Amino acid sequence: MPDDVAARQKLLEDSVYDVAVKQMEHQAQMLEELGLNNRGLKQADLQSWMWGWHQKLQKRLQAEIENLVEEERKLGGKYQGVKTSLSPFLTLLKPEKLSLITILELMNLHGTGGVSDGMKTARALLGVGRAVELEHKAQMCKKNNIAIPQSQFARQDTSLFTRLGYRDLQARRVAARKYMEDAEDWTSDWSQLVRVKVGGFLVDCLMDVATITRSMTDPNGEEIYSEEQPAFFHSYEYVRGHKLGVIKLNPVVAERMAKDRIKNTLHPRHLPMLVKPKPWLGPDQGGYMYNRTTAMRYKDSVEQANYLRHASAAGNLELVYAALDVLGSTPWNINRRIFDIVLTVWNSGKRMCKMPPVVSDIPEPERPENYETDQQARAIYLQRHKLYAQQKANNHSDRCSVNYKIEIARAFLGDTIFMPHNVDFRGRAYPVPPHLSHIGDDLSRGLLLFGEAKPLGERGFWWLKVHLANLYGYDKGSFPERIAFVEAHLDDIFDSVDHPLDGRMWWTKADDPWQCLATCMELKAAIESGDPHKYECALPIHQDGTCNGLQHYAALGGDTQGAAQVNLAVTDRPSDVYTYVADMVEGRIREDVAKGDKVAMLLQGKVARKVVKQTVMTTVYGVTYIGARAQIEKQLASRGDIPAEECWAASSYLAKHVLGSIGDLFRGAKDIQLWFTSCARLIAKSIPPERIPHACGLVEEEKKKGRPTAKKHPVVRMKAEQMTSVVWTTPLGLPIVQPYRTVKRKQIMTGLQTVFISDPNQPAAVNSQKQASAFPPNFIHSLDATHMMLTALECRAQGLTFASVHDSYWTHAGDIDNMSAIIRDTFIALHSSDVLLQLHNEFLERYKGYKIPLNSLRSTPFEKKAFAIARMSADELEVHRARREAGEPEEPVEEEDVEIDADGEVVPKKKKKRGPRVRKDNVEDEFSDEGHYMGQFIDLLDILPSVPQKGDFDVKTIKKSLYFFS
Repeated sequence: MPDDVAARQKLLEDSVYDVAVKQMEHQAQMLEELGLNNRGLKQADLQSWMWGWHQKLQKRLQAEIENLVEEERKLGGKYQGVKTSLSPFLTLLKPEKLSLITILELMNLHGTGGVSDGMKTARALLGVGRAVELEHKAQMCKKNNIAIPQSQFARQDTSLFTRLGYRDLQARRVAARKYMEDAEDWTSDWSQLVRVKVGGFLVDCLMDVATITRSMTDPNGEEIYSEEQPAFFHSYEYVRGHKLGVIKLNPVVAERMAKDRIKNTLHPRHLPMLVKPKPWLGPDQGGYMYNRTTAMRYKDSVEQANYLRHASAAGNLELVYAALDVLGSTPWNINRRIFDIVLTVWNSGKRMCKMPPVVSDIPEPERPENYETDQQARAIYLQRHKLYAQQKANNHSDRCSVNYKIEIARAFLGDTIFMPHNVDFRGRAYPVPPHLSHIGDDLSRGLLLFGEAKPLGERGFWWLKVHLANLYGYDKGSFPERIAFVEAHLDDIFDSVDHPLDGRMWWTKADDPWQCLATCMELKAAIESGDPHKYECALPIHQDGTCNGLQHYAALGGDTQGAAQVNLAVTDRPSDVYTYVADMVEGRIREDVAKGDKVAMLLQGKVARKVVKQTVMTTVYGVTYIGARAQIEKQLASRGDIPAEECWAASSYLAKHVLGSIGDLFRGAKDIQLWFTSCARLIAKSIPPERIPHACGLVEEEKKKGRPTAKKHPVVRMKAEQMTSVVWTTPLGLPIVQPYRTVKRKQIMTGLQTVFISDPNQPAAVNSQKQASAFPPNFIHSLDATHMMLTALECRAQGLTFASVHDSYWTHAGDIDNMSAIIRDTFIALHSSDVLLQLHNEFLERYKGYKIPLNSLRSTPFEKKAFAIARMSADELEVHRARREAGEPEEPVEEEDVEIDADGEVVPKKKKKRGPRVRKDNVEDEFSDEGHYMGQFIDLLDILPSVPQKGDFDVKTIKKSLYFFS
């Protein structure tokens, strides 16, 4: 590899498949020269297997593609009527490259989609097809010799938040975008059908030729039995009652994936970069230099893509792109000292610090003697054995995941690396590399340091100690108590550094052991340096929010009680809402124990903070009883002190008490959540004004073959027109589109199985239930993302290194105080504007003229209000709208005994029509009467609820809160 990092990055992205081929070929030649090419050695080496598959597959593909081209040439135009032509797509790349893409993609997809030792067939075929598409476009980039513009973020005094600063940023970015567009020549995206067909062709060929030889010895260890088996095989699994096609790896291959070095199976889009990522200039222009990456992650949603493209073209995403550039330009290094210890533990094959053992150490449940005669004993055994099998499969999957992390860390030892970022559809930022990044688990974070070190200073040394206490799990005490905790354990800290694997092992008992050990190393080095304040430290220090979603809810509603529970108010010590709820539940359990409740007796003393944390956190996001029960069951199972057969009953009992204990604690948040869901449910049932004639049947379909088409039933016709998603814009200008629609799947025949895929270009009605239930968490996440981006931009403007994991913000220890001030300032700035009123006003503007069919409001909480509005006279309706525009609170609607009849009229219940509806012959006459038309629909804005009244909590109070982020 060349010494220049830019050239190395170019080579890494440009020829990843060529490099993989050369490495495997070189290894095969070395084995041949050394005479080590016997079958026994080759079968135990993953790279040798892959080289053998590649040699067979490229020959097979060359012959198959030549046959396909000839077949399509003979059929000519007739072929289009039979099936999609594949040869134009399969001939874009050479067979050698197609072969490597197919092999590497299937190896990368191992263990995905909830399938142990395999992958879903549809996901595999789409993944391979998309990889071929991306490789072709990467080659086009290389062919056009695209230059990479320099980073847009030199240090400057002009703040990005001034009007002049924003205009300057936009002008520079527009100029850079034009430069890129002149240089690039992108092709249009492939359809899902083409991707599946291409992937099916390639995967089918691979599964035919890829084999491995499995050997075993007899019980005496003398005679060897060998058998050639497929490396991949196709089967079916049942997931939640649905039959699911899966592609699985041979158990021997899967085992090797968890043991062998797997660097050749990694595509550069799965790796960090050696140079700063390309600045974001558009929805698909940024990140990696030659591998195409999108600024937003969305799953085949044309609607989201269109909104993003239009917002980008209008220049509304400049601050979002700038924030992604800030996150991507943060330099990182691999922590060599932690890596060496991790490697030692990995090679030992033992379980340690969340690192799975090479062979699962979970004991298999013993089969009871009365298995055949006692049905209850048999059921308990089968349930325990099912859990054992699942844990064993999870252990293997975790082992593969750690293997990826170790290999990536090994590859970048001594290098400065960067993490390109993009956002999900809610605006939350994520590093693009999935395997090793700071957003990963404790091991991933422990392996990473900032790329540059800064002196600790007095406050930095103080924060380093606080950080160590937080990582150990002592994060609920006051700051002086946390400092005292660390100073009381200095001897343990020094022992952890000097004897990490053969000492007292104090660090292994921490909540985050690998990060704890890395912090112990920095603290010891700082103390032994002689002057800790001058010690150059590169360790990232975190500032985490306290149940961040509830913090936003408390600020939105001005909820004083809620604010005190999540550290927005000024307190002497941090509040812990999870412990508070856990104590309330324990109190209820004690009451039930006194009554002789067996489940309560089983759970007494076992309801720790961790058991209820996730449920409390997601309560205001709309978690249901079923969801809460599943969350608690998972936590109880991980404890290990509750029998598997008792977890279901115990979690059902606890879910009821946890949800009940929360009670009025977050009443303000509940009111806002109800407003969110009400708005979303009404929007999802609305129809744009231009589609009303279609919904009423006034626009008939064209006649086919001289005969009129059958008219749809009015209810079916109305539902088909309800396609309105909930859309809003974040304060930084990012449009958020909820993608939840009724899925219409298309059946595609492949060589492996029939695959059902959804066509993103096919119009589909929205899923109103999902639109409503998902809106509260999605909106809060979009606010959370906005706060993070504002903080990132201001940190860059002040010269601070910055990284984030959603509501956890990272910088150097010496800069924590500055970042803490920025976090508070940006949160206050975000919530000083009336966020809910702005959202309400956006809804009024965006959905002006939209109508809701009254029939669709039957048996809903809006039914009586809708009837009352529908019966208003023109003057009454005008007064109602004037009150709404003035922002006056709504008066309660009198509960009238009315309903919608079969014709859609609002009538008293006593006039309810009986019998079947008489369909009128002239549809146009049916809707010509204005009064009847108004009886069928109601204006969305007339029924949209007003914003909940805000409490008296002043968000500026958090400026003095020590534990808001800590």
